[in-house]
Amino acid sequence: MFKRLVIVVLFALLVFGGVGAQDAGELRVDASQSLGMINPFVYGANYGPPALVGLDLIEAAQVSGVTYFRIPAGRWGDDNDLTTQFIDLYYGQAQQWGMELSISTRLPGSGGSPEKSAAQVQYTLDKGYNVRYWAIGNEPDLIDAYQGEDNTDFSQFKMDDYNRDWRAVAEAMLAVNPDIVLVGPDVSQFPPTPEGDPYNNVRREFVREFLRANGDLVDIVSIHRYPFPRNRQATTREELQANAAEWDVLIENLREVIRDVMGTDMPIAVTEVNSHWSNGGNGEATPDSYYNAIWWADVLGRLITQKVDIVAYFAFQSVGANGAFGLLERYVVRPTYYTYQLYQRFGQELLLSESPDDIVRIYAARRDDGALTLIVINMGEEEADRTLLLSGFTPSGDAEVWRLDPERNAEPLDAQSIANGSALTLPGQSVTLYIVPGS
Repeated sequence: MFKRLVIVVLFALLVFGGVGAQDAGELRVDASQSLGMINPFVYGANYGPPALVGLDLIEAAQVSGVTYFRIPAGRWGDDNDLTTQFIDLYYGQAQQWGMELSISTRLPGSGGSPEKSAAQVQYTLDKGYNVRYWAIGNEPDLIDAYQGEDNTDFSQFKMDDYNRDWRAVAEAMLAVNPDIVLVGPDVSQFPPTPEGDPYNNVRREFVREFLRANGDLVDIVSIHRYPFPRNRQATTREELQANAAEWDVLIENLREVIRDVMGTDMPIAVTEVNSHWSNGGNGEATPDSYYNAIWWADVLGRLITQKVDIVAYFAFQSVGANGAFGLLERYVVRPTYYTYQLYQRFGQELLLSESPDDIVRIYAARRDDGALTLIVINMGEEEADRTLLLSGFTPSGDAEVWRLDPERNAEPLDAQSIANGSALTLPGQSVTLYIVPGS
């Protein structure tokens, strides 16, 4: 009986009083625990035909904080050839704005060919363009030539045709330039939980079969993900808030598929992502909403923590009938643009951080100049008070404070003393960036 009591007490200490235990009002950061470098391409976006940033937003584009352009954006590239004029245009803009350009070429099932794709690679070489990242097809699970009549029945998918076509294009491109980095398969969705659902589970099997056939040629495994709308109903802020936690599980679910087929880990990319796949706007939680910016700040932090290599928001710009997705509209920027204004000041080395719940989240990184950067997100409606437990770092002065909330568009506030034990007051629906100088 005594032995059993000791075991129970030890278990309670471990769970409630030991390492990893955390009070509901505490946010923890251990700056001595490095989690590795953050890939700069997590701040990417989809761009390209038919979108084109006009003169009114050139400056906003240049200082957007976006680091990686995936062109062309969406289905346009399945229905049209990306001409050399388009390549010239978008490569020039990417260079001017300090962004890496990635190109998606067409699959034979949607009008492409190995010869066309090889010619695009050759063109970039001849022009001296440094285009390293290439994809073959966009959302092949939705291309008529490869999907069956029932897109929840994996046995109807023409995987042999798709895998053969992808490989033929890949080999033709690599014959021209063996140094390119191939990204794929860019399926339209992926299950957010291990059990999944009939529609998304098919996309998991699509990735699995693609890797079995072409895992030796692909360098980065890529998916798309749009969690809403569900049953074509308007999405609420509460649904968007509850969704953020699924991204941790989703990425681990993808890693398990990769390990199962390949026997090892591989780099991961989420090459199209937003809250909604529909082009609707003006809702309380649609992609053009303020709350979408708060949601995306948390999701992006989770993807960074999960060590995803490339994240490409959909999209950089969209106007009118092309939907409310874009960070930029025709003449103004949308709220989620300001999420990138904060993250471009975030550090390059990811540090250990812990949040006790999914309402208030914290992400930490160290900058090249030695400063500690903290992004703290309050997804709740009400103001929240939290205590910062900071170890492994000695501040040398007050922190810069930047905030995105209903009254401020990623604007600076008064400097604040940030150290171990500091009290943080976080407005409802806000993202706060602290830049703490190091000693």
